[in-house]
Amino acid sequence: MGKRHEIRELALQTLYQLDARDGADLEQIEQSTRESAQGEASWALAQAAWADRERADALTAELAPKWPPNRQPVVDRCILRLAHHELATERAAPAVVIDEAVELAKRYGSERSPAFINGVLDRMARRLHDAPSTSQEPGELQE
Repeated sequence: MGKRHEIRELALQTLYQLDARDGADLEQIEQSTRESAQGEASWALAQAAWADRERADALTAELAPKWPPNRQPVVDRCILRLAHHELATERAAPAVVIDEAVELAKRYGSERSPAFINGVLDRMARRLHDAPSTSQEPGELQE
């Protein structure tokens, strides 16, 4: 498992905690995330995805109206939020973001999660690619 995959995985776990606690206990979650080997980068990625969750959720609801975020398993919702952030900020190539998200869905999601994540993110990448970039800080998170 590569360093960038570890960052994404820990960022997903952090997003899960933030979602489950609805943003409460922020300092405790931050502290526990930063204690790990990839903690600084993971915290920054998770925090940015959490801050942009309303935009991610709105786009997801538009692209998957039968399964809007409030009906999705928490893990799927968090994977989509994380991937949306990476796609919107162009932190990595869309194919890399989608592949990583599907791998996370295979490991943490349900049996149906990988196909759902793949379908939504494929449409999301196309939508975001056609729209002007909102990136303020494109990163180097590809693998």
